[in-house]
Amino acid sequence: MPTSSTLIDFSSVLAAGVHDMKNSLFLLLQSIENLSQMMPQGNPEISENLASLQYEAFRLNTGLMQLLSLYRAEKQNLPISVDEHYIGDIVDDLLATNEGYVANKKMQLDVDVEEDVAWYLDADLINVLLNDILINALRYSQHQLKLSTFEQDGYLCFRIEDDGPGYPQSMLLAGNSAMHEFDIASGRTGLGLFFARMIAQAHSNNGRHGSIHLENGGILGGSVFTLRLP
Repeated sequence: MPTSSTLIDFSSVLAAGVHDMKNSLFLLLQSIENLSQMMPQGNPEISENLASLQYEAFRLNTGLMQLLSLYRAEKQNLPISVDEHYIGDIVDDLLATNEGYVANKKMQLDVDVEEDVAWYLDADLINVLLNDILINALRYSQHQLKLSTFEQDGYLCFRIEDDGPGYPQSMLLAGNSAMHEFDIASGRTGLGLFFARMIAQAHSNNGRHGSIHLENGGILGGSVFTLRLP
């Protein structure tokens, strides 16, 4: 029988493991970015393969963060660090992270952001959430996306739209599903949506909580993701 001094704190091990893997992924993404700059322009096959590498690395990075956050939430120890941030800075960080991926995908990303608006939120968690939505929109869109922010009914809204085929009905339903309803065997667990909703709801103000909304249509005719923070 192990003593209390020899018991493993799994959350600490998980956090350390995620940190190490994220460092490796950061170096991998840097290498992909360097390759993008070194490769000759005008080769669509190379650009497509680099974009695929970037997408999978981004997915793995986001998955690690979601795993750690969900574990901490299960233990009722999800750290939420809310502070005042300029929305323009959050969007700038998001765009800088995905600059190479956007270029390799040959996408047009339009941005409509009020730079001087400030809001109270956890910038790190919101960045992870928005990055996951953006890279998936980039993957499924055809040529054009739009990222916008605006205030509506006392909420700050982040909206990501694309000109792709739109969300399948299963995802539209999953946006309002509980975690136990997700079909893991199908390969579409809905983990990203569950994580997004959990982070949104963790942001509260005067009894109001954040939320996510999925729909199809919008100005580009594809999927529309909206994050609302009180």
